[in-house]
Amino acid sequence: MMVRRADPAQAAVRARARMVERLRAQGVRDEKVLAAMMQVPRHAFVEEGLAYSAYDDTALPIGYQQTISQPLVVARMIELLRAGRELGKTLEVGAGCGYQAAVLSFVATEVYSVERIRPLLDIARENLRPLRLPNVRLKCVDGSLGLPEAAPYDTIIVAAAAASIPGSLKEQLAPGGRLIIPLGAGEQRLVLIERQGNVFRETRLDAVRFVPLLAGTE
Repeated sequence: MMVRRADPAQAAVRARARMVERLRAQGVRDEKVLAAMMQVPRHAFVEEGLAYSAYDDTALPIGYQQTISQPLVVARMIELLRAGRELGKTLEVGAGCGYQAAVLSFVATEVYSVERIRPLLDIARENLRPLRLPNVRLKCVDGSLGLPEAAPYDTIIVAAAAASIPGSLKEQLAPGGRLIIPLGAGEQRLVLIERQGNVFRETRLDAVRFVPLLAGTE
């Protein structure tokens, strides 16, 4: 009797669908965000030996003492930034392996993703290449300084924890824009910043765990 082998591509699609249903059960309600999470093959952004865990709700190592954020955190941050608006031109600080930039590409008009670790940015570029996302641009810079040449941004999302909000990122946020960043050295919380003219309103949100936001490039 011939045994039919499982199709890895179909298995990944099924695992991704289960991940999306779990996100929905965990309270993510933005269908556009859920659809974006369904579009991006998370297993393609981690090492082959970790692919079996790609759709679990956990952060995974990606090398250089960095991690790919757990799916719930990615979905939650983007949902908070979108609430009642479109993302528009978006700056992502901390490209990592490129996964979040890929998700953002389906919900933002333009994505500028910066990473301070050049070899990691090279990995992100390789991971993103097969997806052929025309609205994603990558650059190796000190993310705490933002990317002034493309500012202002309607949305800024920071994937590393800072002790305080970098002034350069606030300056590069467009009026009416939103910025989300993990803050804190010990206990970390997501903080949502909304700019109205020269007034920045802060809202403290979920407890999270991120690698630290470091200066410089390497």
